[in-house]
Amino acid sequence: MTAAQSPSSTLATSTAPASPLLQVEGLEVAYGHIEAVKGVSFELHEGQITTLVGANGAGKSTTLLALSGLVKKRAGRVRFDGRDIAALPPHKIVRSGVVQVAEGRATLTTLTVNENLELGAYTRSDRGERAADLERIYTLFPRLKERHNGLAGNLSGGEQQMLAIGRALMARPRVLLLDEPSMGLAPIIVQDIFRTLRDINAQGLTIFLVEQNVRQALRIADRAYVIETGEIVLQGSGRELLGNPKVQDAYLGS
Repeated sequence: MTAAQSPSSTLATSTAPASPLLQVEGLEVAYGHIEAVKGVSFELHEGQITTLVGANGAGKSTTLLALSGLVKKRAGRVRFDGRDIAALPPHKIVRSGVVQVAEGRATLTTLTVNENLELGAYTRSDRGERAADLERIYTLFPRLKERHNGLAGNLSGGEQQMLAIGRALMARPRVLLLDEPSMGLAPIIVQDIFRTLRDINAQGLTIFLVEQNVRQALRIADRAYVIETGEIVLQGSGRELLGNPKVQDAYLGS
């Protein structure tokens, strides 16, 4: 959806390319003596939506924070496009092309919508192209354009989530990490957010989605992983896990 990406006319299929764009091997994170993530391994393939689902406290958000460099890894490798980024600080991970939309949206409420979006491009040096990218964000989220001079703190929860996604896209990511984008939103707004994720993925952006809304996440995912108490316990295509009896019993209420 950004100028750095070439639009694609079709969604990526579940057939994985030979080499992953982002590969995580043996990731471990601990908070003191508490093991939050225990040797997690998974892959993201270019042009696909991959989701990590599980119950609250299973280790989903900690996994994302570790990928972004916002929590310290105790062990493990993170390779992005063939380069080890595990030891990079957060701002260099963003510059490399891996950008996270935080849980709770983290919009800067005393700044305008436009100012929030412009901050998303703070790592970029191509100032001349920012205006064009800003217009693309406003095309993707017309509600934000209507409120571009208003304070972010006056937006609804759904509009703030749109703003958080738009701000991340202003960094021109190759991989977009999303942490619970449906949290606290009305069902109709959740549908809008997931529809937008499908749209930006169709334009070539690789997405890693962490979600408690398991049904919605699996419906749009090419590849999916289930995490329980810090460990991956199931993996497969989104469709396969949507039909898995264990997933249905534990997360779908059927």
